[in-house]
Amino acid sequence: MAKIIVHQDAIKDRKEVVKVCPFFALEYENDELILNAACKMCNICVKRLPEVFEYVEDTLPEIDKNAWRGIAVYIDHIEGNIHPVSLELIGKAKEMAVRIDHPVYCLVMGDKVHDMAEELLHYGADEVFIYDKPQLYDFRIEPYTAVFENFINRVKPTIVLVGGTTVGRSLAPRVAARFRTGLTADCTTLDVQENTDLDQIRPAYGGNIMAHIHTPNHRPQFATVRYKIFNSPERSETKSGKLTSCSISDEFLISKINVIEIKKKEKLKSIEEADVIVVAGHALRKEEDLSMINELADMLGGMVATTRPLIEAGWTDPRMQIGLSGRTVKPKLIITCGVSGAIQFVAGMNSAEMIIAINSDPKAQIFDVAHYAIIGDIYEVIPRLIEKLKEFKD
Repeated sequence: MAKIIVHQDAIKDRKEVVKVCPFFALEYENDELILNAACKMCNICVKRLPEVFEYVEDTLPEIDKNAWRGIAVYIDHIEGNIHPVSLELIGKAKEMAVRIDHPVYCLVMGDKVHDMAEELLHYGADEVFIYDKPQLYDFRIEPYTAVFENFINRVKPTIVLVGGTTVGRSLAPRVAARFRTGLTADCTTLDVQENTDLDQIRPAYGGNIMAHIHTPNHRPQFATVRYKIFNSPERSETKSGKLTSCSISDEFLISKINVIEIKKKEKLKSIEEADVIVVAGHALRKEEDLSMINELADMLGGMVATTRPLIEAGWTDPRMQIGLSGRTVKPKLIITCGVSGAIQFVAGMNSAEMIIAINSDPKAQIFDVAHYAIIGDIYEVIPRLIEKLKEFKD
């Protein structure tokens, strides 16, 4: 922790010193100048009156980074099926592991998960740790956290990657808290330094900046990542690595939660799975005009997605939104129609294989990431595209 020290004997003009802080964080208490809770640690006072204010950075205890080795991936699964985001994280873990010469570990917990764990050996995991217990059949936070904690104490991985799923977003912060370490959620970029410090980059302040976060004095380093951010490794016909069965006392698997019944929701097709997406932007004048977007998407065998303004207007379902506050997609083809290209939107789709942007503004930000740009009014361009597609199909 850093702090600002006030040298009381260096104060010459008591009233003028208080005015140095634009946040009104300076005040007198018992005849001494102090910094109150309004202090932002901006160091303006230090710069203006260095003889009065001194910035001091506390010396943090150094961690033995050599005691932590390996990159671990938590394997999220549903009814015996591995969630694709876990495979994507294995691919990213392998990429980073090469740089620091560390192994890639996978953590699998559940009931009768041995076959699923063995499948991970086709994706290049060096070692898969299995916790196979009947108490782990349903996800319950207490036993799952206990198992995760047991795994980390056993293996001591320097980095832990968790998918940004419903389970992952609940589990990762709870485990990180037990180790009093940091966790960065919804990372869009991950890299590792030679000293094993993890570089974590994610959008912040509504996507207006990209925050670069690292945890140099704590281990392990936790990060969650959304689906469709990284690429999955190719499945190999041969297996590599090994399986390790782990045990944990039943006393750690006790939960105050009882799963009485599970009601399955109707599975709807998600834009995250679509190969072709047509995006409706705020250039649409009225809700009825979505019909031409739907027609174009249907002709291409794709799905319709939208930007935040259309969601807020109540024109479309929130599940159709692309961006930081929506879904992240990686289709083979995406066509944006009247989308300006704000960073919040671009962060959710810039990994598409082919991006075609339609916008009447030649300086629109979306053209910075598009592979093909069509400068024109969507009310003129889209009907012509539909007409040409009809001619092609005929």
